[in-house]
Amino acid sequence: MKILLINPNLTQPMTDRVLEAAMAAARPGTVLEAVTGTFGPQVIGSRAEAALAAHSVLDLVAQHAAGCDAVVLAVSLDSSAWACRELLSIPVVGMTEAALYTAALLAPRFGLLTYGQRLLPLYRELVEAAGLVGRLAAMGAVDVTPEETFDDPEHVLAAVEAEALRLVSQGAEAVVLAGAAMSAMAHRLQPRVPVPLLDGVACAVGLAETLAHQKWTRPRTGSVSGTGGRVVHGVSPALQNLFAQR
Repeated sequence: MKILLINPNLTQPMTDRVLEAAMAAARPGTVLEAVTGTFGPQVIGSRAEAALAAHSVLDLVAQHAAGCDAVVLAVSLDSSAWACRELLSIPVVGMTEAALYTAALLAPRFGLLTYGQRLLPLYRELVEAAGLVGRLAAMGAVDVTPEETFDDPEHVLAAVEAEALRLVSQGAEAVVLAGAAMSAMAHRLQPRVPVPLLDGVACAVGLAETLAHQKWTRPRTGSVSGTGGRVVHGVSPALQNLFAQR
């Protein structure tokens, strides 16, 4: 089985961290390919940057998804998830979506933790879209940047641990770590936090493997059925070809 990991951020250390988390979670025999965006935001931190990343995700899918059995979106806003499902006949799993549904299976109430207060409303929208807002105990953000994850890792780990414990005190019985830069962080902090810490990439890889193994087919009618062939202009040849497929 081959899974494509897509990071539209232009930060190679983030892709490296995503691949580390995926390799730790993948079953024996699963082949992982991790790719990094070539245009758009350095690090996604706003709605505008997320809009650019959505195009980047589609372009990366068009270039690299051939021959893969599933795609994992290693971007914590799950950019272009439903658009990818329109265009591809293989499972596409968003990392935060996967972590949210896993949290709902593990605990009655969960928390979500990310970097920066600005993105909290966007993550709440993802929780609402997943139909899980009634299970959300608390949300929180640490006042650090994704870049600091790689420049000052011990400081970031301490900040994430403190915020995770605060969410537990607010009633969270599992905590989603929402951010590609947080990949591979859960296993380091888990011994110090008394509830499950959910790494979105690890959750997504496991779910992608299951969906690919069960060979579910996409709907042949409705909003995520094949587009039937569309003409688009001003994008890469690979993306033009993907849109044109029937």
